Amino acid sequence: MTDSILSEERIFTGRELQQFDGTHGRPVYIACKGVVYDVTASSLWRGGLHKDLHYAGTDLTRTLRKAPHTAEVFTHATVKRVGRLSHKQ
Repeated sequence: MTDSILSEERIFTGRELQQFDGTHGRPVYIACKGVVYDVTASSLWRGGLHKDLHYAGTDLTRTLRKAPHTAEVFTHATVKRVGRLSHKQ
């Protein structure tokens, strides 16, 4: 990705990310390693919950270390990169 594309990406605060929890028809977003992904189209995130363990609208960086898969899951067709996660609140 070029610098110009990165500069155009939406920057989410943690509080903003929490709004994308999949409830009440809202999209399902998660973050990992500073990148925010839209996983709304993934059947594994229906209702904003993944495997009864992970909630949408959160940063999953730490929990991915324990997952039975790698960050390669973010390359699936049902996952779209939508921005970056700011560490500022």
